[in-house]
Amino acid sequence: MPINNYYGFGRIILSLACAMCLRIAPWPYDLASFNPDWVLMVLIYWSITFPERVGIFHAWTFGLLTDVLTGRLLGQYALAYSLVIYICLKLHKRLRRFPLLQQELFIFCCLLLSQLLLFLIKNLQHPAQLHGTFWWPVITGTLCWPVVYTLLRFVRLSKPVK
Repeated sequence: MPINNYYGFGRIILSLACAMCLRIAPWPYDLASFNPDWVLMVLIYWSITFPERVGIFHAWTFGLLTDVLTGRLLGQYALAYSLVIYICLKLHKRLRRFPLLQQELFIFCCLLLSQLLLFLIKNLQHPAQLHGTFWWPVITGTLCWPVVYTLLRFVRLSKPVK
């Protein structure tokens, strides 16, 4: 039985839409700085799993959507997501074979790279100081990776309802 490509792509788009909802969900003020970059984590998962379906174009597109949703400078998330997904696409064959703990280390580096790029762009606009809250989305995203990986793997492997 052939795999329905549209059905698989629908799962990808739906998971990215859910990640964008989590990205802009109203969190209590104390917890807002802990909100990881869900969109980037979902993009990383799908680019490692299906590099022929999810690539730099998707990262750029969802980065622009994230820019619009968060009210940031247009293109900063697009640039950060594109760069991280480019690295994921170059390393996807190795990353698939990594155990979950090594993948978490890679996710930490990807989220840190994204945060550093966003901070650099913010710093170019007007001088900013690096606060302790800078690290929280990176750390919480790294800790959430096993849950994101397991959930998206379940979504990917579940059979379509007839």
